[in-house]
Amino acid sequence: MSRSLKIAVGMSGGVDSSVTAALLKQEGYDVAGVTLKLWGGQSDSGCCSVSDVEDARFVAKKIGINHHVWGFVEEFEEKVVAPYVESHARNETPNPCVECNRHLKFDLMLQRAKRLGFDAIATGHYARIITDENKKRYLARSADTKKDQSYVLSGISKDVLEMCLFPLGDFEKSKVRQIATELDLLTANKPDSQDVCFILATGGRKEFLSKKIPLNKAQIVDDGTDEILGEIEAMELVTLGQRREIGISRYGQRQYVVNVNPKSQQVRIGPLERLLVDEIRFGDENLLIDSITDKQKIIVQVSAHGKPIKATYLKEGKILFDSSQRKVAPGQIVAFYDTDNVRVLGSATVVSH
Repeated sequence: MSRSLKIAVGMSGGVDSSVTAALLKQEGYDVAGVTLKLWGGQSDSGCCSVSDVEDARFVAKKIGINHHVWGFVEEFEEKVVAPYVESHARNETPNPCVECNRHLKFDLMLQRAKRLGFDAIATGHYARIITDENKKRYLARSADTKKDQSYVLSGISKDVLEMCLFPLGDFEKSKVRQIATELDLLTANKPDSQDVCFILATGGRKEFLSKKIPLNKAQIVDDGTDEILGEIEAMELVTLGQRREIGISRYGQRQYVVNVNPKSQQVRIGPLERLLVDEIRFGDENLLIDSITDKQKIIVQVSAHGKPIKATYLKEGKILFDSSQRKVAPGQIVAFYDTDNVRVLGSATVVSH
């Protein structure tokens, strides 16, 4: 992209976005920092707290760029928080970060940036934009595979790739912190945010959801014998594959949640082999390339830090694993990658097995 471009940098108040803004300023771009005010409630983590806004503003002043705060509180409630709650009510496992990127950071932010005369947006995500011989742009994994965030970007529209920059895509995290230290940025040693910004660390999902929807008790049942083993307080907080908070071991084997049945109000548990499947079904597909062919070999990833899995894509809305894998909770995102495990082809929402 031309150095004369005017770029809005999403500044969350963390070290990654701080260095992103600083690097683009050093490279000669016309840069302004933008912090999105998304959550109107209490926050003790993520990018929505008052301290994070102040940190972003301080860094912007330090590197000599203007700083703006754009409010999308109502839109965040509609596009991220409400679907998150509704998904839990259906006993699904949503990924609010994917939806925030899809609807807020790479849609509404981009639209406002364009209206205000910006030519592109940039963020501190660890991902890359690569181009082919025809100069067509694709989303790809970052060079630092341990920090790669292409999974949470897999739901954005392919059209926005023409107006996105990810300056940290070729950097390792240690280098980013080194740059921040050299530039004397106050965020240099700031810890990474790991939590959902609208969920308080003190109360967690249970406290948040209990104010929004009824939380129902359920029986814990042995999937092999139908024996009732106990009770769990909130079925809506249980996800497939879960072991924590179940607290049961049978026959010297670890037990996993293998099925959640809201109709019978049962959480069924069993050994690992009862959790394995050969396929998943998906819906709400979002492609970042023109198309994926039927029976095309791909790599899939089913969580933000999940391992790459070899699979086959079927047009009927099904993924066939090359080897059996653990069940994936409905509502979770499955990201599609080319067989080189670098280029992102798109993503979809898991609906069943």
